[in-house]
Amino acid sequence: MRKPHLAGQSHSPALHSLALALGLMAAAAATYAQGGYDRVHSGDATFYSYSGGGHCSLPVPAMPTAALNAADYNGAQACGACVRVTNPANGKTVDVRVDDSCPECAVGDVDLDDDAFAAIADPWLGRIPVTWQYIACPAPRLSIFFRPESNPWWTQVQVRDHRYPVKTLAWRPAGTQAAFTRLPRESYNYFTAASGLGSGAVDLKLTDVYGQVVRVNGVVPEPGATVPTKKQFPLR
Repeated sequence: MRKPHLAGQSHSPALHSLALALGLMAAAAATYAQGGYDRVHSGDATFYSYSGGGHCSLPVPAMPTAALNAADYNGAQACGACVRVTNPANGKTVDVRVDDSCPECAVGDVDLDDDAFAAIADPWLGRIPVTWQYIACPAPRLSIFFRPESNPWWTQVQVRDHRYPVKTLAWRPAGTQAAFTRLPRESYNYFTAASGLGSGAVDLKLTDVYGQVVRVNGVVPEPGATVPTKKQFPLR
């Protein structure tokens, strides 16, 4: 059924085209920010003192860390990813792991830990323009962590030590040909099975943002346990 014409509503083709163009530009901008794993990003770098407890719920790594703006954090998809930040003013770079989000940061901005910022600029500057891009993390093998509060009827799973950002995690009972069930991801970087994974072993299917798939079979969901694997996303 056609909508009734409202008073003051314009049928101008030019205005319609302008509105359409603006809508497409907004959609493109959102896509550009939330992802762009093969491109060079630009924004400002700031710094803060970090000693753990970031939004990604990861243990503090040996390497420096950073918090990403909300758009590039992308619902925790950037968690655990490695990023190379460059100061164009002097050419200095620092590699960091994304451990946190920065809700107040503008799109493209990165909030470094204080040591990471000091590696590329004098801290007294406070804020500097930078470029940054995703790189392969140095971890040789990925691991699976089960949240301590997990049980057979409610389970949360986290992927750690992955080479590239993890996009999805799916599971099925081990040793079966059942279809994999994808788990939703929380903003604090856990994949949640609201009805649990049961008490037996499971097979996990991990997919990175580039579409590469790793399967880890026969994993036993033990609360609080870190399960090492012999798997890793291939180098690109």
